[in-house]
Amino acid sequence: MAVVPTTKNILIAAGDPSGDVHAANLILALKKLDPEINVSALGGARMQEVSDKFIYNLVDVGAAGFAEPFKRIPLWLRLISLVRKYMEERRPACFIAVDFYGLNHQFLGLASHRKIPAYYYISPQVWASRPSRAERMAPLVKSVLSIFPMDGKYYTAAGVDWHFVGHPLLDLVPSPKEPPASRPADYPWKIGLLPGSRPYEINGLMPIFWESFLQIRRSFPASEAYVFAAREVTDSAILAACAKAGGGAPKIVREDDYAVRSTMDAALTCSGTATLENALLGIPMAVAYRLPWLSYHIARRVITVKHIALPNIVAGKQIVREFIQHDAAPKPLAGAIMALLQNPDALAAMRADLLKVRASLGSPGVAERAAALIHSSAFPISNS
Repeated sequence: MAVVPTTKNILIAAGDPSGDVHAANLILALKKLDPEINVSALGGARMQEVSDKFIYNLVDVGAAGFAEPFKRIPLWLRLISLVRKYMEERRPACFIAVDFYGLNHQFLGLASHRKIPAYYYISPQVWASRPSRAERMAPLVKSVLSIFPMDGKYYTAAGVDWHFVGHPLLDLVPSPKEPPASRPADYPWKIGLLPGSRPYEINGLMPIFWESFLQIRRSFPASEAYVFAAREVTDSAILAACAKAGGGAPKIVREDDYAVRSTMDAALTCSGTATLENALLGIPMAVAYRLPWLSYHIARRVITVKHIALPNIVAGKQIVREFIQHDAAPKPLAGAIMALLQNPDALAAMRADLLKVRASLGSPGVAERAAALIHSSAFPISNS
């Protein structure tokens, strides 16, 4: 007979902006499925809005990369102590980790030691780097809910109860809009600039993206630039970064519904979730990334995939061009976008390949599927 928990208090933790959004949607799906559920959360603003008890804003910590989290060790130790105390005093029915492997792995250990069932939603992408993490997680989790199908062989080989639930962006990103059938010579190309959300990304990529756009505008004078900014990135940070290159200021957009982004003709994009959002919208792009020196050299040694852009990784081939470290410079980035704007067939071909990526990632209803799997496992129906 299955053991039914005596509490429906769930502890959930996410530590980056995208994880905050997806965790918030999971919380809503769990509460819709079972109104008796009470959620305590460590995460960001979205999770704070929908949880019953908000413990700490991990998103504002902003630790990312390989070397940078070491600077946060004193804070991480305090957070581990905080979560340990919470688990001992509140005894949640289960713990749900959402992405953010470094700190969440520590929380999983705390839960396992206290025999609190744990689930990993948006699990570490072991197909990209450090596949041994699947084996390390196996004794700590009851189930892993992956958003990429490539995870499966690693987790199942490690003996993990693994489920592919689809990518949660499918619940957020609308169907792509049809582009114009033709574009006149003076067409006002809309170019999206997505420099990331972390301070070193804004400082490192925003000036490069803006200078790239200025070069594009010299060849396509009617072009318009739109910077898609995360909530935590201030206008002043964006404008200060653009001011380094001069040439005026871009339009700054913050949105949750992709209404403006879906109208973009092309984009310069920081490697990460934004590349997949663009793919789901069918937006052709060039992808760039610059890491701090130490993080980059560590990454070169642990990453096992050939590409950095998620659409390329999912497709198993290069769809969009990638520019890493010093190659992420204005001239090559501008050239990659202008090559698309000057060639309608190339633009259409990239869009078609990106939409194939969308089709491979499942169907909407991801948060609901994940919630149902977790709920049925954490709160089994008693046979008594």
